Amino acid sequence: MDQFVVQPFFSDGPVGMFTVTNATVWMALAVLCTVLLLVVTTRGRNVVPTRAQSMAELSYGFVYKMVHDVTGRDGIKYFPYVMTLFMFIVMANLLALIPTSFAPTSHIAVTAVLALLVFFGVTILGFVKHGMGFLGLFWVSEAPLILRPVLALIELISYFVRPVSHSIRLAGNIMAGHAVLKVFAGFAGALGLFAFVPVLAITAIYALEVLVAFIQAYVFVMLTCVYLKDALHPSH
Repeated sequence: MDQFVVQPFFSDGPVGMFTVTNATVWMALAVLCTVLLLVVTTRGRNVVPTRAQSMAELSYGFVYKMVHDVTGRDGIKYFPYVMTLFMFIVMANLLALIPTSFAPTSHIAVTAVLALLVFFGVTILGFVKHGMGFLGLFWVSEAPLILRPVLALIELISYFVRPVSHSIRLAGNIMAGHAVLKVFAGFAGALGLFAFVPVLAITAIYALEVLVAFIQAYVFVMLTCVYLKDALHPSH
C-alpha cells in the first residue's frame, strides 16, 4: 500500500499545510491536461477536427447529453460544473495508470471534498429555488399516511449518507484496482521464468483499469446529475 502514501514531492521532510506533495502535483497535472484538451486543442475549431479536438467534442457531447437527459432543460445551466468534475476525475484516473505515478482519486481526502461540494451545492440550490418546499423530497406523499414519517426518516438518513457513498465508491474502486496491479507485479518478480503468467494478468487488469477510469468518472457525475435533479424537482 506504499503507493498510496502522500509524500513531499521535492524533499523527504514531513508533510505540512503548504507542502507540495505527490498528490498535489498529480492533481495539478490532471487540471493541466483538462485545460490542454478542452481549451488548447479546440482553439482552432477546425471544420475537420483533429484527434484531440474530436476527443474534446465527444467528451463535451457525452456529458451534455447526460445532464440534459437526467436533469432536463433546467439543469443545463449547471453543465459546466458537471463537465469540470467529469474531466478532472477522468484525467486523474488515467494519469494514475502511468507507472510510478500517483492516484489522487484513491484518497478519501480528495473524493470526499468533491462529494461534499456536490452535496452542499445541490442542498443550497434546493433551498434557494424551493425554500421549505425542498423538504418535499423527504415526504413520500404516495405512501400510506401511517408510513410517511418512517419513510421520511429513511429518506433523510439516505440523503445525508450520499456524500459518504459518493466518495467511497470512487476512492475504493481506484485503490482496489491499483492494489491488485501491485500484487500481480510482485508475483511477476517472484516467479522467475514463469513471470509471463502474472504479466499477462497485469495486461488484462490494466486494460480493465482504463475502462474503470472512465466508468468511475461516469458514475460520479451521473449521481451528481441525479442529486441535481432532486434539487430542481424535489417532490416525489
